Amino acid sequence: MLNPKEINKINEEVSHLPRPSAACIEALKVVQEERGWVSDQNIKDIAKHLGMSAEEVDSVATFYNLIFRQPVGRNVILVCDSISCWVLGYEKIVEHLKEKLDLDWGGTTSDERFTLLPIPCLGTCDHAPALMINHDLHRDLKAEDLDDILAQYE
Repeated sequence: MLNPKEINKINEEVSHLPRPSAACIEALKVVQEERGWVSDQNIKDIAKHLGMSAEEVDSVATFYNLIFRQPVGRNVILVCDSISCWVLGYEKIVEHLKEKLDLDWGGTTSDERFTLLPIPCLGTCDHAPALMINHDLHRDLKAEDLDDILAQYE
């Protein structure tokens, strides 16, 4: 069930649009912001609230790679795997992260602190390699920078 805060935020988005279904992606983002991810039940609740089918909402949720359909860690690390990042050191960045965090793509650390995911592009090719943790962009990375960057996140 959507909580009152989520309903208010979703209704605010709906108020600016021609029809409730147009707020689908924003509704998914609202729920994810509140809960950390979007469950199957959340999909059904959003669908009911927006007058859509659960299948329609799920198709939107699964299309966007930044809507998480399973639990993730408190901090989500998105590593850019574009060609620019590959050429400028992506493999060393990924190798260091996987070793340091003892996980693979899609994995979450045992303390639920980090989840590691690839992302096709962060739009900062002139400062590759890059990664994003939550909403923080880290550019011009070197493997030796990563421990200090990770230490900033609880």
